[in-house]
Amino acid sequence: MNRLRDRISRAGTAGCAVLLGAAALTGCTGSGLNGEPRQTALPGGGLSVSPLANRDGTRPGLAPVDSEGDKAAARDLIAALATKGRGPRTGYARDEFGYAWMDTADGVPLARNGCDTRNDLIRRDGQRLRFRDGSDCVVVAMTLNDPYTGRTIEWRKQRAAEVQIDHVVPLSYSWQMGAARWDEAKRRRLANDPLNLLPVEGRANSAKSDSGPASWLPPSRPVRCSYAVRFAQVAVKYELPVTAADKRTMLAQCGG
Repeated sequence: MNRLRDRISRAGTAGCAVLLGAAALTGCTGSGLNGEPRQTALPGGGLSVSPLANRDGTRPGLAPVDSEGDKAAARDLIAALATKGRGPRTGYARDEFGYAWMDTADGVPLARNGCDTRNDLIRRDGQRLRFRDGSDCVVVAMTLNDPYTGRTIEWRKQRAAEVQIDHVVPLSYSWQMGAARWDEAKRRRLANDPLNLLPVEGRANSAKSDSGPASWLPPSRPVRCSYAVRFAQVAVKYELPVTAADKRTMLAQCGG
């Protein structure tokens, strides 16, 4: 498994030469100027970062993986995943992963910052944020460039379900693939790790449910390889296998 973690690190460096005008910037780690991750401008404003340059999940969005070098790095990462059959759902409950959006899941970015996980993710990915009076945490309005559908959503808290926070590797899926045997602290980390969390259109999230990639992929085709990369990054970090069908589907999204 340490070798897998090495692969995820190397994946961020593949194909990383970036052209800016006539100057070539080389020797980067999936980054642009000053070591900052390369970012893609979005139609509704804001920026989105490739998962290959966002290995801890603290940067916004899910920009397409589109260069041949990055797609090769993505395939290398996915190819290293272990596979097994999906186990039973027996005993699964959301509470096995801690209460929803807890700020006290130690060992992940953004924990214990005084703001719950849901609002942390909205602040990370949302644009033109408006906060509740007297708060720098609770977002009541924002613009979201949804990576799953490509839609720009003008979200208001009164219609909270229009945007939901997706677990890229669903909690039920992880339970069936080995998390049932973890201690609760590790399950809490998975449930609140920004690497595994994306604010997305509520209908798309509901359609996904607890599916793996073989059963569900984002409607927006340009981000399907990025989605596969992010799924693989989470699986590597938490030492989770995926099903053989999911692995084949993930490879296919990145040209494999």
